[in-house]
Amino acid sequence: MANRSPRSRNSRQPELAYFNEHFLKTSEARTIRILSEYLGPQAKLRKAGVQNTVVFFGSARILPRDVAIHRLRRLEDEEKDKPGFHSSAEIEAAHMALDMSRYYEDARTLAQMITNWSLRLNRGSGFLVVCSGGGPGIMEAANRGSAEAGGKSVGLNILLPFEQEPNPYITPELSFLFHYFFMRKLWFAQPAKALIVFPGGFGTMDELSEFLTLVQTGKMGHRAAILLYGSEFWKRAVNFEWLAQSGTINQEDLGLIEYVDTPEDAFEALKTRLSRDRTLRPALKRHFF
Repeated sequence: MANRSPRSRNSRQPELAYFNEHFLKTSEARTIRILSEYLGPQAKLRKAGVQNTVVFFGSARILPRDVAIHRLRRLEDEEKDKPGFHSSAEIEAAHMALDMSRYYEDARTLAQMITNWSLRLNRGSGFLVVCSGGGPGIMEAANRGSAEAGGKSVGLNILLPFEQEPNPYITPELSFLFHYFFMRKLWFAQPAKALIVFPGGFGTMDELSEFLTLVQTGKMGHRAAILLYGSEFWKRAVNFEWLAQSGTINQEDLGLIEYVDTPEDAFEALKTRLSRDRTLRPALKRHFF
């Protein structure tokens, strides 16, 4: 198909509807836009050979360790030169940012481990691919770790009022931008064999709840592994035990999640859970470690 409408400038011939940019932005064309956010990513993922994904969720605000150290030292140096220049809240926040930065480094390491393992299965570079929301923080750490291991990774970014640039570690042909949150969520869920959820805020909670509901109700079509990384954080943030005790979820629903605290524990838990997936089992029978 041509990139531009074949109609000449002086022609009386009407413009083809699918070349009419104004029409495509109207409410009448919403269905076309929604389909585009399904068929476009589908075509690119197929072309790249992406078969299954391991999705990383977590806060966009978590910093790499070197950045967190630099910010804290800068504040402390400025405070020495000008006592009272920074509030105690600013200093405390910088210390907390440094403490939370361990999750960035752990996500980076875990993504490396998963990518190395996937590549050693000799099922192609797209057999099991790291996927993130495409932004900074934990998302960047996941894509970065995968890139450092020499693998592909997917970034599913979203168009927001405040612009969120895709991080530089996403495989370029697997970097996507969505307008509709629900279409982005579909592409998080549809190819996912596992979800690893690092500490995060409302967006992370939203995605975790979505996955839990899809797996619990069997609407996903397959049972994805759900790992909560950082048991201290998650057990304070969400009291799943109380949900079961209060009868709002079943006791067996607690089996949908597993807490992990190190990249090594997460990796072993992931391999164990994936080995139960019949579609992956033949490839995972081979031993590499």
